[in-house]
Amino acid sequence: MKLSITSWSFPLLTLDEVGAVARAIGMEGLDIGYFYRSALDKARLLAEPEVYGREIAARLPLPVSNLYHLFGSSPAERNLALPDHRAENLADFRKVLAFCKAAGAPTVFILPGIINGAQTRAQALNETAESLKPLVEAGQEAGIDVCVEPHVHSYLETPSLTAEMCTRVPGVKLALDYAHFAVSGYRQEEIDVLIPWLGHAHLRQARPGALQAKMEQGTLNFPAMFAAFRESGFAGYVASEYVHQDYFDTVHDDVMSETIKMRDLFFAWRKA
Repeated sequence: MKLSITSWSFPLLTLDEVGAVARAIGMEGLDIGYFYRSALDKARLLAEPEVYGREIAARLPLPVSNLYHLFGSSPAERNLALPDHRAENLADFRKVLAFCKAAGAPTVFILPGIINGAQTRAQALNETAESLKPLVEAGQEAGIDVCVEPHVHSYLETPSLTAEMCTRVPGVKLALDYAHFAVSGYRQEEIDVLIPWLGHAHLRQARPGALQAKMEQGTLNFPAMFAAFRESGFAGYVASEYVHQDYFDTVHDDVMSETIKMRDLFFAWRKA
């Protein structure tokens, strides 16, 4: 396994600055996306994906470990639980996959969708599964793993529902952030059942009621998590994802200090 960091962890830094910081602190990859000062030019990505992908790969001092793609301008716009956008989402996603291939990113992650209108969770899951199937097939053709991130405020907020989605969409992977389940009170062993579908991971400490916590104030056992990943045969990237955002009140931690704690913990575990 290799350790990367999310570019959106440092919202006031440009992409080049995040890359320089990540290299300086010993990270092994950089997750990139469309947010804050480090944002990619999404319009250009969709207009000339191969050219832009090669440019980004040459520009950054670390490998591109993952792309976070959002179909619309928010988690709600063109989300996967809305059936009306499947054709345009697939058309865009083929360009996204071409970018990933040119940039050297082994994975791309997307969100599962939300409850739209009067949908039930089951109906939202049905729509998402149908939306995902052609996207995953396109990813397989391109050699890129397509990952979905279950998250708070989507409808995909339980390990059991997440496992059901995975069984219904052959080939789909997860961008697994234990914090999105721990905040709702799920125990770590209840989240571990999702490891067979692991394609990418986000790392930050959490506890019931807190999506993000200081390393010493959370309930997640990271050495046990890493060991479970390794035992499953996972050898991809795990990304430190401490953030400074309004989302779920994740604005109170020193991102750099918590990132360094996670780095030290991971490298010590890997060396042991």
